[in-house]
Amino acid sequence: MATLSEITSLCKRRGFIFQSSELYGGINGFWDYGPLGTELKRNIRQAWWRDMVSWHNPLLAPAGAPAAFAMVGIETSVIMNPQVWKVSGHYDLFQDLMVDCRETKLRYRYDQLRGRWAEARGRKIFITADPDAEDEFDFVSRRASKLFKVPTGSPELKWASDFMSLSQIAVEDFVGVLAPQAQAPGTLSEPREFNLMFKTYVGALTSEEHAAYLRPETAQGIFLNFKNVIDSSRVRLPLGIAQIGKSFRNEITPRQFTFRSREFEQMEIEFFCHPSTSEAWYRYWRDRRLRWYFDLGIKPANVRLREHDKRELSHYSRGTADIEYAFPFLPAGDFGELEGVAHRGDFDLRSHMEGKLDPNSNPLLVERDSAGQPRWRGSGKNLAYRDERTNETYIPHVIEPSAGVDRALLAFICDAMQTDEAPDDTGTLRQRSVLRLSPRLAPVKVAVLPLVRKDGMPEIARDIHNALVRHVAVQYDEKDAIGRRYRRADEIGTPLCITVDGQTLRDNTVTFRNRDDLSQWRVHVNDCEAEVRRFIGA
Repeated sequence: MATLSEITSLCKRRGFIFQSSELYGGINGFWDYGPLGTELKRNIRQAWWRDMVSWHNPLLAPAGAPAAFAMVGIETSVIMNPQVWKVSGHYDLFQDLMVDCRETKLRYRYDQLRGRWAEARGRKIFITADPDAEDEFDFVSRRASKLFKVPTGSPELKWASDFMSLSQIAVEDFVGVLAPQAQAPGTLSEPREFNLMFKTYVGALTSEEHAAYLRPETAQGIFLNFKNVIDSSRVRLPLGIAQIGKSFRNEITPRQFTFRSREFEQMEIEFFCHPSTSEAWYRYWRDRRLRWYFDLGIKPANVRLREHDKRELSHYSRGTADIEYAFPFLPAGDFGELEGVAHRGDFDLRSHMEGKLDPNSNPLLVERDSAGQPRWRGSGKNLAYRDERTNETYIPHVIEPSAGVDRALLAFICDAMQTDEAPDDTGTLRQRSVLRLSPRLAPVKVAVLPLVRKDGMPEIARDIHNALVRHVAVQYDEKDAIGRRYRRADEIGTPLCITVDGQTLRDNTVTFRNRDDLSQWRVHVNDCEAEVRRFIGA
C-alpha cells in the first residue's frame, strides 16, 4: 500500500486535493478539492445517494431487511437554534481532552500522543512521537539518540516499554514526558477539556445572547424535522431520512491529510423504527453499510467491522459498530474509523420533546439530573409516532449509519493506488502508477486518444469524444506519445481508453484498452457509446 507522502503527492500533482489557502501558507485542517477530486467526491456522494435513497424500492424488503421501508432525503441548515446543541448534549459533552506544550506552544489531543519509556545514563524518559510522523518508531528512536547523546541502536539505550498512549501515564509522571517537538521533558500541561464546536454570532451584535454554533453533525437537523417529514410526505415507519452536508469540528490537532479535518462532509441516515425491531434493524444497517464499501472496490482484507464495548459507547448509544479501514499512515495493525453505525434508541427524539422552555425565563436555564449534571430543557413538542394501522403510539428508536465523504474518498484512493508494470511505446515493461478505482467512482470514465496528430485521426477522436461527453465523463488527449498518455490516464483512475489508430482509417474500428488488466479489443466507431456503457455499468 502507498505511503501518506505518495498519496499526498499524487493528490496535489493530479488535481485531487490541495491545501486550503496555500498561497498564504495554508490553514491547518481545511482542504480544497481540485478538478479530479471534485468529480471523485461527487461520484461518492452520488453512489451513496443512489444506493441508499433514489434506487430504493419502498415496496420490497432488501436482502437481510426485517421488512420493507421507505427512504427520503432532506437538507437542513448549518446554523440552528443554540438550544439544539444544549438539548442534544453537544454543548456539555462534545469535547476532547488536550495537553499543551509550554515550550513550543503546540497543542495535542491527549489520546493521540503515543510513545515509549526509554532509559540511558541513569535517566528514564517517556519519548512521544509526533502524531504526523509516518514512522513513529523511527521518530522516537532518533529523538532518544539525540536526547541521551548515544548512537541509535546503542546497547546503552534500553526501551523500558512498548508503544503506549500518553493517557496511560499518571499525570504526576508528566515530568518525565518529552513532547514531540520539545527540547527537554516536563513541558506538557495537565489534560483539560476543549469543546469542539465552532462558535459564531447571528446578527449585528457579538454578545452571548446572539451566540450560535456551526453544526458538528448533520443528524440533529433530521431529528428536528422528523415530524415535518412524517406529516408532509405521507410515509410510514420504518423510515430512513438521509442527508449529505458539511459539518464542522474544531479539532485540536487536525492531521493525517484529510483523515481528521475541521471542515468535512457527512453522509448520514437516521432510520426510525419500532423499538421492538430496532436490534434487527441495527444488524441490517451495520452489515449493509459494510457491504457497500466492498461493492465499490475496497479490499475486504483492509476493512474490519468492530463492535464497541460498553466502556466506549456514547451516552446515547445502545450499541455501535465502526467500519474501520487500515489507512497506511496508521501504525501497523491499526485501523481508523471510516463509518459508524449507532443504535441511538429514542434518546434524540425524547430529548427534543421533554420539558418546556419558559419564554419568560433565561434561555440558558438548566435543570439537573439525579447525578447533578445539567439537563437542558427540550421543546415540549410531542414527537411520538402514531401507527394508523395498529393505532399504537410510541417514540421511535433510531439507527444511524454515519459516513464521512472525505474519509471515504481517502480510503478509496489508498486502496486503489498501486504500482505495477506495463509496456511502453517500444514494448518494454516499465513501472506504472495506477489508481484502480471502481468505474462508478472514477472521475474520468473514458480517455479518447488519437494515436498520432495526423491522417485524420484527431478528427475521428474528437467526434467520438463529442458523442460521449453528454453521457459520461470523458477526456480528450493528443499530447505526447501514446504510452505516456496511457500512464496519465492510469494514474488518475480512468478505467477505459479508446485509441484511434491506423486500422481505424481502414475499417472504422477503434482500440478499447482496459486499465486494470491491459487487455485490448476492437469496437466499431458507431458502437462506442454502447460498449462504454456496458463496460462501466452506466
